[in-house]
Amino acid sequence: MKIKELINYLESIVPTEWQESWDNSGLQLGDPDNTVDSALICLDITEAVIREAEDKACGLIISHHPLIIKPLSSISRKTATGRIIFKAVNKGISIYSMHTNLDIVKGGVSYHMAEMMKLKNVSVLSPLASRLLKLVVFVPTSHAEKVRDAIFNAGAGFIGDYDRCSYNISGEGTYRAGEGTDPYAGDTGKDHTEREIRIETVMPEYARSKVLKAMIESHPYEEVAYDIYKIENTVPGAGLGCTGDLEHDMKDADFLSMLSDLFGAKGIRHTALKGKKINKVAVMGGSGGSYIREAIHSGADAFVTADIKYHSFFEAGDVLLADIGHYESEKPALEILHELITKKFPKFAVRFSETNTNPVNYLQVWKK
Repeated sequence: MKIKELINYLESIVPTEWQESWDNSGLQLGDPDNTVDSALICLDITEAVIREAEDKACGLIISHHPLIIKPLSSISRKTATGRIIFKAVNKGISIYSMHTNLDIVKGGVSYHMAEMMKLKNVSVLSPLASRLLKLVVFVPTSHAEKVRDAIFNAGAGFIGDYDRCSYNISGEGTYRAGEGTDPYAGDTGKDHTEREIRIETVMPEYARSKVLKAMIESHPYEEVAYDIYKIENTVPGAGLGCTGDLEHDMKDADFLSMLSDLFGAKGIRHTALKGKKINKVAVMGGSGGSYIREAIHSGADAFVTADIKYHSFFEAGDVLLADIGHYESEKPALEILHELITKKFPKFAVRFSETNTNPVNYLQVWKK
């Protein structure tokens, strides 16, 4: 399979356009026209991971964390990134990353954390906003269905788990065709009235060009009358983090013990235990320390995330903060990637990396 075929599929579900502005998700290294038989999925790219990909004959590595985030001024064997790039190029290994876009998409990393904890009534913690557009187009009645189909197939009309959503109003459009035109109906230089349908729908910003192209190609008018509005609506289900309810209340100490077992967290940093009951939980994979306020406002009893700064623990109030570790909180990304790819391409070999790339280690001190 060509790499671009796999990338096009993944990005149709997890758009790179939804990544954070500082991120660099997407193809990191390689030719999208290259053909590969298998892929290695991992959290981080290291030299050991490149060797593992070579040993397992994987021509593609799909990572959660990008190899390259900041612009490179040079590529040298003196740096870890440079050595990885040299090794990957020499071995013909391509690298693709899905980072914050996989955090943000509905069903992403935080949702998978919630699923591991068997949370109920799951909803997004910090919804993705200002990424939707309202499209309004005026179409002669005879072509309304054709244009609707075209824009829906191009990516418009999705509202949550519903698709092909639109609002339609009948009316009359007027125009006068100028010299040198070839009007769909009416005569040049004469006023004309045409029965039209006003079609309204929504589309994600990233699909704008594709939807407009489909609309214009399917529309019978030489000059298509349409409007695009920026809307503040959130994208249903998309955003950072999520909240949900435990199946049963748990004491805070028991809750932390459960987290340790579920996520393999050997050292959980947390606020003081007060013997309180935990029911509603907020979770966010990766660095979620800046979302403590959102967790508090959601009414959560506990917030499970990683990379919480020292002074941020003072902001917790009555909420139990549990820092389970960056690596530990984002390991669910690998399960998501595996499921996404094998569901669409069941015969394509997708292998989990067996290399532990967690740079953080814990000293176990036992005292009698």
